[in-house]
Amino acid sequence: MYSLAFSILFVSFLILTLVVRFWLASRHIRHVLTHRAQVPAEFAATIPLAAHQKAADYTVAKTKFGLLTLLVNSAVLIGFTLLGGLQWLSLEVFKLAGSGMLYQLGLLAAFAAVSGLIDLPFDYYRQFSLEQRFGFNKMRRGLFFADLFKGLLLGAAIGLPLAWVVLTLMEKTGALWWFYAWLVWSGFQLLMMVLFPTVIAPLFNKFTPLADAALKARIEGLMQRVGFASKGLFVMDGSKRSAHGNAYFSGFGANKRIVFFDTLLARLAPQEIEAVLAHELGHFKLKHIVKRIAMMFAVSLALLALLGYLKNQLWFYTGLGVDPLLLAGQPNDAMALLLFMLALPVFTFLFGPLTSLSSRKHEFEADAFAARHTDARDLVTALVKMYEDNAATLTPDPLHSAFYDSHPPASVRIRHLNLATQ
Repeated sequence: MYSLAFSILFVSFLILTLVVRFWLASRHIRHVLTHRAQVPAEFAATIPLAAHQKAADYTVAKTKFGLLTLLVNSAVLIGFTLLGGLQWLSLEVFKLAGSGMLYQLGLLAAFAAVSGLIDLPFDYYRQFSLEQRFGFNKMRRGLFFADLFKGLLLGAAIGLPLAWVVLTLMEKTGALWWFYAWLVWSGFQLLMMVLFPTVIAPLFNKFTPLADAALKARIEGLMQRVGFASKGLFVMDGSKRSAHGNAYFSGFGANKRIVFFDTLLARLAPQEIEAVLAHELGHFKLKHIVKRIAMMFAVSLALLALLGYLKNQLWFYTGLGVDPLLLAGQPNDAMALLLFMLALPVFTFLFGPLTSLSSRKHEFEADAFAARHTDARDLVTALVKMYEDNAATLTPDPLHSAFYDSHPPASVRIRHLNLATQ
């Protein structure tokens, strides 16, 4: 009875999510195409009509492609769950690996492999057709597959030991396993923040110290004014993969470093680069990073506690198409992890605007911080260039943007900055 009810609830939420996402996408496409013929008045002097129309076409193409991937992913989700795909995969792995930890790690690895193979054609099309069509792809096919291979090795080297620890805790530490797993997961996240800039990121990109002495002096002056200490200023060779540009800082504690895409440095003037960096530093100085980490830890604790309850409920498995007694009583905690990971997005999608709302608030605050420490007009001109170069639409549908966009729409964001200059 509970099993059937949960199946109906799962399918109902999945259908609701699909309907809402298709409705939002159709609104977004109509809104962008309606405004395609004319640049918004506040950008008419800075954004050419051709660039505005390219952004509209790029946005529509990405949105339509997103709908295709959504349909395929939904079908795959049903295949893995209610149609018995995970149960079949579990039996096949059990035949090869036998019982115990080897089976459970094998199930996770097999699921990751199957999911990766399904995603591969879409990733390839996105890079070499969609991005290529609009002039953003700079990646060679050899680099694409080299990245894929390195990502697989890195995922196995990091993911399998972490999974082994979590599965061991699930099996050995009793009812509070989820709390111990949360401690491990939190420590792992902090460790990745330390290791990413110096160990992981250099596996995929080349980082060289910023050579422009004048720009370096300007940036160091900004960091001194706002009280930010960095381990260095670096330029990343983002142009070997994409024409998109960005700047960010990574790391944790004394390991923080500032990174500029080479595409960004080639496009922006020194004072604009300073303003963009001031925005990023604003996130740090206003403790947005700490707040996001704290929120991530709190949410992960709640979710692991929920999984701690669900993994002992028969209806959770059978309601998602899996017989938990499949392996004659052998531990199958890996299956609980997979089912939870697959089902969770179905039930949480409608909460997306809450996350976007918090993120947008932080973006406004970081913009205001940048306006206090640099010239707000420089940030405005930098943002206009970045919107143009990245073909980001200036006319998103407001409701679609509220669900999906972590940043405010360009017109709203720039209006706030222009007020700061008055």
